Amino acid sequence: MRSTPGTHAWLLIIFCTSVVSVLASDEFQTYLLHRTSSNLVQLNEHPVQALLLSAFWIENPASLPLYVVLFELIHARVERAIGTLRWVIVVATAHIAATLISQKAVLYQIQHHDAPRHLIHVVDIGVSYGLAASAGTLTYLLPGRLRWLYAAGVIAFFAIPLAADATFTDLGHAIALTIGFAFWPLTRGRERHPELAR
Repeated sequence: MRSTPGTHAWLLIIFCTSVVSVLASDEFQTYLLHRTSSNLVQLNEHPVQALLLSAFWIENPASLPLYVVLFELIHARVERAIGTLRWVIVVATAHIAATLISQKAVLYQIQHHDAPRHLIHVVDIGVSYGLAASAGTLTYLLPGRLRWLYAAGVIAFFAIPLAADATFTDLGHAIALTIGFAFWPLTRGRERHPELAR
């Protein structure tokens, strides 16, 4: 059975940044969240830094236990099945593409006066785009009918908020999920990993 160093290294970094966030003063926490965000201002001034750092912070540290569970159920399974390098490709592609496209949508709305200008400073951090992509890729690693039931459930989970609210985050999730689905070729040979059927 393959190990999952990527998943657990990512979790460790998120744990560390969450501790920093909890211990920081309210003013410093606000500064950190905006400085590590991949909003329009940060993408314009520090694009590589913004895309990288935004993947290692969560806005609400109290949600860390939930992310631990989701990482184990989704990321770890996908990484174990397709290997760390391929898993990183899936997650990084989704995080970068979903961030850039969703922020481009924010810019378009601002330019056409459909959204307030202060959204150029919006906090856009977190691991959810990567999770959405892994959730999409996981579809192909599940057996038989479970695969189709799971696919329907995960599509509904991300499509319903998109249809109801259509925030930039909802758009990003939909993009990331689609990218995860698109990486199906990386899941070939999944029969070598029967633990995924359990």
